[in-house]
Amino acid sequence: MAIALKVPSLGESITQATVGAWLKKEGEPVQADEPLVVMSPKSLLRHPQATSRLDDLVEGRFRPVIADDADPEETTRVVLCSGKLYYDLAQARQAGGVKHVALVRLEQLYPIDVDEVLAVLARLRPGVELVWAQEEPSNLGAWDSIESRLAPRLPGPLQLVARPPSATPAAGSATRHKLEQARAAQER
Repeated sequence: MAIALKVPSLGESITQATVGAWLKKEGEPVQADEPLVVMSPKSLLRHPQATSRLDDLVEGRFRPVIADDADPEETTRVVLCSGKLYYDLAQARQAGGVKHVALVRLEQLYPIDVDEVLAVLARLRPGVELVWAQEEPSNLGAWDSIESRLAPRLPGPLQLVARPPSATPAAGSATRHKLEQARAAQER
């Protein structure tokens, strides 16, 4: 028996609604005895914010771009990001009482829905600062794809906030990783 494996797009956040959208995209119901394999950081599987409401599962659709509810009038900076980093940034923003930063989560990095990103940005004031934030070092992660496919169509320059270039995607130490995450959250 062949097993079909659905691999999430780079940086795609995994929620129950995302899994439901994958199943709807394929158009075939999953039988009770068929395996469904989802690869995601364990922290997102247990994260209280990475959940879906019942109506999202039943009537929802896959959304490649998700904007938060930041006030468009107060927003002076837009941080585009993907995956687990969104939740880290949202938590840091709330803890710091930051009101001027809007977070826009890209759920699908390839093919990127540039028109949807532009539609989200059109709701904000002109001239907002645009930032791409990623957890990975600047020479890894989605930056190359974002820079070549999205940045040229944006209404302003796109800055990168990432770890310094490195041969490995991880810090190699949980303590060092937490320190780097905290420092990066302050920059973003």
